[in-house]
Amino acid sequence: MNIDIFWDKFITEYPTYQDASYTAWQFGVDATRLADLVSRGIKTATTSGLAFYIEDQEPLPKVNDLSIVLDAQDYPVCIIRNTKVYQVPFSEVSEAHAYKEGEGSRTLSYWRTAHRDFFIPEYASINQTFDENQIMVCEEFECLFPK
Repeated sequence: MNIDIFWDKFITEYPTYQDASYTAWQFGVDATRLADLVSRGIKTATTSGLAFYIEDQEPLPKVNDLSIVLDAQDYPVCIIRNTKVYQVPFSEVSEAHAYKEGEGSRTLSYWRTAHRDFFIPEYASINQTFDENQIMVCEEFECLFPK
Protein backbone atom coordinates (compact mmCIF):
# COMPACT_ATOMS: atom_id res chain seq x y z
CA MET A 1 0.00 0.00 0.00
CA ASN A 2 1.34 3.43 -0.81
CA ILE A 3 1.60 6.32 1.63
CA ASP A 4 -1.31 8.33 0.18
CA ILE A 5 -3.75 5.40 0.43
CA PHE A 6 -2.56 4.65 3.97
CA TRP A 7 -3.10 8.31 4.98
CA ASP A 8 -6.58 8.29 3.38
CA LYS A 9 -7.52 5.21 5.44
CA PHE A 10 -6.25 6.96 8.57
CA ILE A 11 -8.24 10.16 8.03
CA THR A 12 -11.35 8.13 7.21
CA GLU A 13 -11.08 6.62 10.68
CA TYR A 14 -9.79 9.83 12.31
CA PRO A 15 -11.38 12.72 10.38
CA THR A 16 -10.15 15.31 12.90
CA TYR A 17 -6.70 14.90 11.30
CA GLN A 18 -7.83 15.49 7.71
CA ASP A 19 -6.09 18.87 7.48
CA ALA A 20 -3.00 17.80 9.41
CA SER A 21 0.43 17.56 7.87
CA TYR A 22 2.75 14.61 8.35
CA THR A 23 6.16 13.24 7.49
CA ALA A 24 6.98 9.70 6.40
CA TRP A 25 10.26 8.05 7.37
CA GLN A 26 12.08 4.92 8.54
CA PHE A 27 13.74 4.26 11.88
CA GLY A 28 17.55 3.86 11.81
CA VAL A 29 19.27 0.51 11.66
CA ASP A 30 16.53 -2.10 11.18
CA ALA A 31 13.52 -0.20 9.86
CA THR A 32 11.16 -3.16 9.52
CA ARG A 33 11.81 -4.56 13.00
CA LEU A 34 11.57 -1.14 14.63
CA ALA A 35 8.35 -0.27 12.77
CA ASP A 36 6.90 -3.56 14.00
CA LEU A 37 7.85 -2.70 17.61
CA VAL A 38 6.10 0.67 17.20
CA SER A 39 2.95 -0.86 15.71
CA ARG A 40 2.76 -3.31 18.64
CA GLY A 41 3.12 -0.52 21.22
CA ILE A 42 6.50 -1.75 22.48
CA LYS A 43 8.61 1.08 21.05
CA THR A 44 7.17 4.42 22.19
CA ALA A 45 10.29 6.59 22.02
CA THR A 46 13.28 7.39 19.84
CA THR A 47 16.48 9.41 20.05
CA SER A 48 18.33 11.49 17.45
CA GLY A 49 21.41 13.65 17.60
CA LEU A 50 20.70 17.39 17.54
CA ALA A 51 23.76 17.82 15.30
CA PHE A 52 21.97 16.06 12.43
CA TYR A 53 19.02 18.47 12.51
CA ILE A 54 21.49 21.34 12.39
CA GLU A 55 23.59 19.75 9.63
CA ASP A 56 20.53 19.01 7.47
CA GLN A 57 18.83 22.31 8.36
CA GLU A 58 15.80 20.25 9.31
CA PRO A 59 13.17 21.51 11.76
CA LEU A 60 13.14 19.92 15.18
CA PRO A 61 10.24 17.60 16.01
CA LYS A 62 7.42 18.99 18.12
CA VAL A 63 4.62 17.65 20.30
CA ASN A 64 1.63 16.60 18.16
CA ASP A 65 3.73 16.06 15.02
CA LEU A 66 2.34 13.17 12.97
CA SER A 67 4.55 10.65 11.19
CA ILE A 68 3.97 7.65 9.00
CA VAL A 69 6.49 5.01 10.02
CA LEU A 70 7.83 3.06 7.05
CA ASP A 71 9.41 -0.38 6.85
CA ALA A 72 12.66 -1.12 5.01
CA GLN A 73 10.81 -1.22 1.68
CA ASP A 74 9.18 2.19 2.34
CA TYR A 75 5.75 0.66 2.94
CA PRO A 76 3.68 2.40 5.62
CA VAL A 77 3.27 0.43 8.84
CA CYS A 78 1.67 2.85 11.28
CA ILE A 79 1.03 6.49 12.16
CA ILE A 80 2.44 8.01 15.33
CA ARG A 81 1.86 11.29 17.15
CA ASN A 82 4.57 12.88 19.28
CA THR A 83 3.51 13.30 22.90
CA LYS A 84 6.77 14.66 24.32
CA VAL A 85 9.96 16.14 22.84
CA TYR A 86 12.97 17.23 24.86
CA GLN A 87 16.74 17.59 24.64
CA VAL A 88 19.41 16.19 26.97
CA PRO A 89 23.06 15.26 26.71
CA PHE A 90 23.61 11.61 25.72
CA SER A 91 24.99 10.94 29.22
CA GLU A 92 21.69 12.08 30.78
CA VAL A 93 19.26 9.93 28.79
CA SER A 94 17.21 8.15 31.45
CA GLU A 95 16.54 4.50 32.16
CA ALA A 96 12.84 5.26 31.55
CA HIS A 97 13.57 6.62 28.07
CA ALA A 98 15.77 3.62 27.25
CA TYR A 99 12.94 1.30 28.28
CA LYS A 100 10.43 3.18 26.11
CA GLU A 101 12.73 2.75 23.09
CA GLY A 102 11.71 -0.92 23.32
CA GLU A 103 14.89 -2.49 21.96
CA GLY A 104 17.12 -5.29 23.25
CA SER A 105 16.93 -5.77 27.01
CA ARG A 106 15.30 -2.32 27.33
CA THR A 107 17.96 -1.30 29.87
CA LEU A 108 19.98 1.90 29.92
CA SER A 109 23.16 -0.14 29.59
CA TYR A 110 21.88 -1.79 26.39
CA TRP A 111 20.63 1.56 25.08
CA ARG A 112 23.97 3.29 25.66
CA THR A 113 25.98 0.54 23.95
CA ALA A 114 23.64 0.29 20.94
CA HIS A 115 23.42 4.06 20.52
CA ARG A 116 27.17 4.64 20.92
CA ASP A 117 27.75 2.01 18.22
CA PHE A 118 25.22 3.80 16.01
CA PHE A 119 26.29 7.40 16.69
CA ILE A 120 30.08 7.06 16.41
CA PRO A 121 30.07 6.45 12.61
CA GLU A 122 27.05 8.73 12.09
CA TYR A 123 28.81 11.70 13.70
CA ALA A 124 31.97 10.85 11.72
CA SER A 125 29.86 11.07 8.53
CA ILE A 126 29.26 14.78 9.26
CA ASN A 127 32.89 15.36 10.31
CA GLN A 128 32.13 15.45 14.01
CA THR A 129 33.33 13.32 16.88
CA PHE A 130 30.69 11.68 19.02
CA ASP A 131 31.03 12.06 22.78
CA GLU A 132 28.57 11.64 25.62
CA ASN A 133 28.06 15.40 25.94
CA GLN A 134 26.38 15.54 22.51
CA ILE A 135 22.82 16.83 22.78
CA MET A 136 20.14 14.28 21.95
CA VAL A 137 16.61 14.99 20.77
CA CYS A 138 14.34 12.56 22.61
CA GLU A 139 10.83 11.93 21.33
CA GLU A 140 8.00 10.00 22.93
CA PHE A 141 4.99 9.04 20.84
CA GLU A 142 1.82 7.03 20.65
CA CYS A 143 0.73 4.81 17.80
CA LEU A 144 -2.59 6.09 16.47
CA PHE A 145 -3.12 3.82 13.47
CA PRO A 146 -3.58 1.00 12.94
CA LYS A 147 -4.71 -0.08 16.37
